[in-house]
Amino acid sequence: MELRQVEHFLAVVRHRNFTRAAQDVHVVQSALSASIRKLETDLGAELFDRTTRRVTLTPAGEALLPLARQIAADVDSARGEVAAVTGLARGRVSIGTIQTLTVLDLPAKLGEFRARYPGIRLRVREGTIPGLTAAVSDGELDLSYVGGPLPEDLAEFASWQQNLVLLTHPGHRLSTRRRVRLAELDDEPFVDFTGSGLQALVDRAFTEAGVRRDQVCEATNVPLLVDLVAAGLGVTVVPEQVAARSGLPFAHLTQPTLARTIYLTGRSANLTNPAARALLAHLLA
Repeated sequence: MELRQVEHFLAVVRHRNFTRAAQDVHVVQSALSASIRKLETDLGAELFDRTTRRVTLTPAGEALLPLARQIAADVDSARGEVAAVTGLARGRVSIGTIQTLTVLDLPAKLGEFRARYPGIRLRVREGTIPGLTAAVSDGELDLSYVGGPLPEDLAEFASWQQNLVLLTHPGHRLSTRRRVRLAELDDEPFVDFTGSGLQALVDRAFTEAGVRRDQVCEATNVPLLVDLVAAGLGVTVVPEQVAARSGLPFAHLTQPTLARTIYLTGRSANLTNPAARALLAHLLA
């Protein structure tokens, strides 16, 4: 049973006349009659008694009527839901972020978005870069901020350069320096940001430079990482904005300089979720 047939059936029920029903649904009478005949053939029963001047329902037609009305109501409801979502009156969007995101104030941006689209529900997930990229790839997240390199199967919507610096504590031998060569950190006690994409980049840079680090302590979140450095346990490498907010001494690294690219990514360049498209436009505005 096709939706068009249901609409034609209900039009005949309303008007009790095939001519007026055809005018109501904007088809010629012969097309409407053919549609009803096909419906009757498919169901194996006559739906209308056509022996009188006024078309009436047969017992089979009476049995079909409640179901046909329910189908029409469900379709109207579905159309309303889709219109609400595409009009951004309702919807859901999920976004991922890393702890060391510094390219924008994400909570503030999400607050602005929520004020503009109060009917859209937001889900924010913080995680590691591998976990976030996997979640985007699997469709669990619509969008995410991640550190590079970006997997080939994900779309890039924007990118930013994030400079990395050496964070020390007051009184450290390098605390008054503005620039520090990587080689000067050989055997230096370090507090590592364990499990992070940032730490993987630091490990790789030091290994390639042949510089050894004395890994004395590990932290799993940025506030703890900063607190451990402030307590004098060791130094660490963080984004420059994180260092500036910490109030601790920091120095730019040279030979080589350290930096990474932050991406705003999604599963596809063409987002099918209207709420995700709206959030993307807001984040890039």
